[in-house]
Amino acid sequence: MSSVQPCGVSDDDRRPPVNDLLEIAQRGLALKPKRLPSWLFYDERGSALFEQICEQPEYYLTRCEIALMAEHADNIADTLGSDVRLVEYGSGNAQKTSMLLQHLHAPVAYVPVEISPEPLRQSIQRLTAEFPQLPLQPLCADFSKPLRLPIPPRAPRRTVVYFPGSTIGNFENREAAVLLRKMRNEMGDAGGILIGVDLKKDMTLIEAAYNDRAGITAAFTLNMLTRLNREIGSNFELSAFAHRAHYNPMAGRIETHIVSRREQQVKVGRVNVSFREDEAIQVEYSCKYSLADFAGLAAKAGLAVLRVWTDPARMFSLQYLVRASAVAR
Repeated sequence: MSSVQPCGVSDDDRRPPVNDLLEIAQRGLALKPKRLPSWLFYDERGSALFEQICEQPEYYLTRCEIALMAEHADNIADTLGSDVRLVEYGSGNAQKTSMLLQHLHAPVAYVPVEISPEPLRQSIQRLTAEFPQLPLQPLCADFSKPLRLPIPPRAPRRTVVYFPGSTIGNFENREAAVLLRKMRNEMGDAGGILIGVDLKKDMTLIEAAYNDRAGITAAFTLNMLTRLNREIGSNFELSAFAHRAHYNPMAGRIETHIVSRREQQVKVGRVNVSFREDEAIQVEYSCKYSLADFAGLAAKAGLAVLRVWTDPARMFSLQYLVRASAVAR
């Protein structure tokens, strides 16, 4: 008998209705400066391109996190304790999750939360073969919205929200605090959050990670325009736009933009959107933190950092957060 519960969401549920997407695009492009939400990156091609980005020599984040897991997974599992229900936000291909699940003591269930049905299906297929005894409860949903978690097969000692990668860095500080507070509610009183946090380091290393020589990140960024052309019938000419990612040391973040190479007009629904030469659409932030920065952010959400693990080069960290009141006792 399979230990997988169906996720019960059709492929189309991850796509907002065309009218909503059109409205989102028109509203974002009417702002000054122009903005589009970063979730637009992740259609099927975007998800595949992101997997390729993770394999680029300049993209240190995935390598460092895997090195960290290889070194500390047993210690992390000991810290989380036995009878854990692991809820992963944005599970993707769940590569790092396998390394953690191998060491967890009598886990109650694994709940991957993923907005794209295909990566979710593939990771569940792989994990079912790898961990046949582990109850899998996939949830096809947007983790930033309120979640109705499946009923676990038995009572867990604690729920741990797992948020690997450096996705927390894609949220501005205020939004990041809101998301951490949401996780705090979902983990319950005895729960915890195991979260990947990219650390501040040499600016040239950071910038290179978002401007790989092979141009995969540029293709990933511009794929957002291809998606809009396909789904709402806009007429962005890809060769007329460029990818630009630079590190803003004052804000401590990479700022990614799609930049117009020339003065032009683009049709978005019935609206003509004008671009000046070198005008930018802001599409993503990737915040980098010092350990003190992140402890301060956690405190805003009523959380305290209980443990920190880093890779051997101290480029990346995995941090375990609990309710601040639990530490104060």
